[in-house]
Amino acid sequence: MKTRLMFVLAASIFLFASLGTSAEQNKGAAEMVLPGGSSGNVTFPHQKHQSVLKDCKVCHDLYPAEPGSIEKLKAAGNLQKKEAMNQCKDCHKQRADKGEKTGPTGCKKCHVK
Repeated sequence: MKTRLMFVLAASIFLFASLGTSAEQNKGAAEMVLPGGSSGNVTFPHQKHQSVLKDCKVCHDLYPAEPGSIEKLKAAGNLQKKEAMNQCKDCHKQRADKGEKTGPTGCKKCHVK
């Protein structure tokens, strides 16, 4: 009886641990295409940012974690033109200033027509 109980307990712990791991790994699309205005769309490497930044709140305190959130914020007048771009560019520049590997800061490195 004790052996069976221990087996069920161990199996339950393993099951819940594996469910948590798969949920943590699925945090949105690996890449997203964001509207970039007349300069062209921006392919945003979402998964890469997750692995580098670790803290989703860096961006998701400002932008809801749902498809089209940037467009919705702009349409509602809650996000100024180039505000998202400037946040990205500023973060990249801050990391570069610290000597850390970072993303691009030039227009054509992100915007593609």
